[in-house]
Amino acid sequence: MEPIARIPKDRIAVIIGKGGSTRKMIEEACGGKLDIDSQSGEISVDWSDSEVDPIVKMKTPDVILAIGRGLSPARAIQLLEDEIHLQMYDIREWVGRQPNQIRRMRSRLIGRNGLIRSRIEELSGTEIAIYGSSVIIIGDGMGLEIANPAIESILRGAEHGSVLNGLEKDRKRQRIRSRSLESFEERSQNSSPFDTLVPGLSAARKRRERRLKDSQVDPDDEGSIEEMLELAEDEKITYEEE
Repeated sequence: MEPIARIPKDRIAVIIGKGGSTRKMIEEACGGKLDIDSQSGEISVDWSDSEVDPIVKMKTPDVILAIGRGLSPARAIQLLEDEIHLQMYDIREWVGRQPNQIRRMRSRLIGRNGLIRSRIEELSGTEIAIYGSSVIIIGDGMGLEIANPAIESILRGAEHGSVLNGLEKDRKRQRIRSRSLESFEERSQNSSPFDTLVPGLSAARKRRERRLKDSQVDPDDEGSIEEMLELAEDEKITYEEE
């Protein structure tokens, strides 16, 4: 057995699930057998019965930790995917250990009717859970890059309005960066360095190749003759008197 995480006692029932359903789901996903100590909250896993991807082994503790800190098991299991990662904040590191300050900061992070948390999730594509003094964020690298500064700004005491404005700007920058990368990759795949340096070179090369090919046709092949006589979009025939 390998100890992987310790969770609060009131989350043990969540990780077991009705009739052991959640526990079974986690075991099937990670490929190991869970041992749950209901007294201490210690979670261990036995990997001996199966060959498990090392990445899955490495990420399984994050799944358990996320469930223990308030994330639903169905959402936490996403952490086993290669591109999904976890970020955790301890509110006490920002406001101290006074319960009223921790409650106040939790309220600020959640917002009225959950508006702030929902807006951060929507703009960043992440999922957030706030439990006790912990804040859990899961998402891909791009999503965490957007959400983390927003969470940290609120923890530092920034106003909600400025945080949301910053989120929207960061999201726009990410979209522009993503589109630029996609455009660059497409150009790299479909063109040579010379095509990039000389706009229109690729199109001119294609026209030249077509003309060279069309100049060598079988005179008995009607289809080839028709293809040769077909004009490209940038070509036309004009008739003038001499």
